[in-house]
Amino acid sequence: MVDAAGGTIEGSGGDLAVAAIRAYGVDVIFTLSGGHIFPVYDGAVKAKVRIVDTRHEQTATFAAEAMAKLTRIPGVAVLTAGPGVTNGISAITTARFNGTPLLVLGGRAPHARWGAGSLQELDHVPIVRPVTKHAMTSNTTAAIAADVADALHVATTPHRGPVFVDLPMDVVFGSATAPAPPGPTPHADEVDADAVVDVAAMVAQAERPVLLAGGDVWLGGADDELRAFVEALRLPTFANGQGRGCLPADHELAFSRARPLMKQADVVVVVGAPLDFRLSFGDFGPAKVVHVVDGLDQVATHATLAASLAGHLPGLLGAMAKYGGRRSDHEPWIARLRDTESAARAAEAADLSSDADPIHPARVYGELRKRLDRDAIVIGDGGDFVSFAGKLIDSYQPGCWLDPGPYGCLGTGLGYSVAARVAHPDRQVVALLGDGAAGFSLMDADTLVRHGLPVVMVVGNNGIWALEKHPMQAIYGYHVAAELRPGTRYDQVVDALGGAGETVERPADIGPALDRAFASGVPYLVNVLTDPDIAYPRSSNLA
Repeated sequence: MVDAAGGTIEGSGGDLAVAAIRAYGVDVIFTLSGGHIFPVYDGAVKAKVRIVDTRHEQTATFAAEAMAKLTRIPGVAVLTAGPGVTNGISAITTARFNGTPLLVLGGRAPHARWGAGSLQELDHVPIVRPVTKHAMTSNTTAAIAADVADALHVATTPHRGPVFVDLPMDVVFGSATAPAPPGPTPHADEVDADAVVDVAAMVAQAERPVLLAGGDVWLGGADDELRAFVEALRLPTFANGQGRGCLPADHELAFSRARPLMKQADVVVVVGAPLDFRLSFGDFGPAKVVHVVDGLDQVATHATLAASLAGHLPGLLGAMAKYGGRRSDHEPWIARLRDTESAARAAEAADLSSDADPIHPARVYGELRKRLDRDAIVIGDGGDFVSFAGKLIDSYQPGCWLDPGPYGCLGTGLGYSVAARVAHPDRQVVALLGDGAAGFSLMDADTLVRHGLPVVMVVGNNGIWALEKHPMQAIYGYHVAAELRPGTRYDQVVDALGGAGETVERPADIGPALDRAFASGVPYLVNVLTDPDIAYPRSSNLA
């Protein structure tokens, strides 16, 4: 109970925790039932916070992470003690790599009997501390609201990331009166005007500049400012991860297929992304590299930088958009990139419409592209099959593309799908799964069914671990541990769980199957048998 006049809240530890998350705009939690955390459920019911329960804690935590990625409001997972928490570790780590504001509330064996061997007695904090920004145990009921609010502040302060609060049973089941928890506070930093002008001048005066936008542009609420900067300085732009869609794919300055020409740029500006394996570790040939990030600790130290800016991304990009000094003519460079882009897209046409038997994986995307709305949520969970998606599926709005990110953890697909349908009940939601990835989380199709969350799932079923089989064959001349059973009926799994689906063996049947999936109104899996001999033409150095 909140006393508005006195600014206090009274109730169980669960009530206090829920009051803190409600102050941050959270209206849904993801969980798998456990007795240690019953008071949080009770608090959620009373506060009308939606509870979405899953079949595995990894799914619950991935769903919470995806909720944050989709809405830019912290995602919340509530996990019971012991294996409940440890089952969420990979998802917590994924959030750390993605810079996603995720709060995990963990159940914990009671303080009063600690050390006596209570069920699932485990000190979680030392386990999760290396993969979180902040991890602690709440030691008194009265402190829970403030502890959760403090954790949320840390999670949402750039550089964003996951946080963990442990709630011992005797603490969370207790009752107390405490100050009402605060909501979020602005994190805008002052902009160093001189440094901004210097970077903007370097970009404006370059002959062949390129910008690459990463996920922090979206998570940091800087997508409008990015567009203003790009348009003001006529800056060709590529996108990485959840930076996709911050500039619509059909914008005149948006590029994706012309990436090979980045090696011919003279200035490369990377905004809101680490200089990791996805970006050649910051090596773009002779180009000067500028790193623009949301905090000093995110500035790359392993790459040679011409300049860097760290701080509030909307402020930095907005200030650079106002640059009015001398500039070079970028139009010849833009035209050259556009020619390369157009030629590469034209070269894709044959694979997108391929009638090859077995099915070329690109044909799946040739059919899917015709059916996707501009605001469709597309989720990628897999290796080679999803690599084709990353290349061939375009994003037209920000916050519409979800993949595991640089940690590369398989099993995100169903959790991300749950969150996408909860966050955007009126949009298309499509999960693209490799058959290997499907094995991690497909049982949570049951979660989609129970909660009435229709999602179109497409499995690229080539019967192998393609990302491993082809390279191992090339290195050793043989392969091991890389085979799956050919033709597995993943669609029948979803059908048995209360959804629907079908298997597709011929290219001409893909489109009609997708039409049935979108029209079904239920979780529907299209199981496409694709050619195991086709490997994604990968050129990046993963290590």
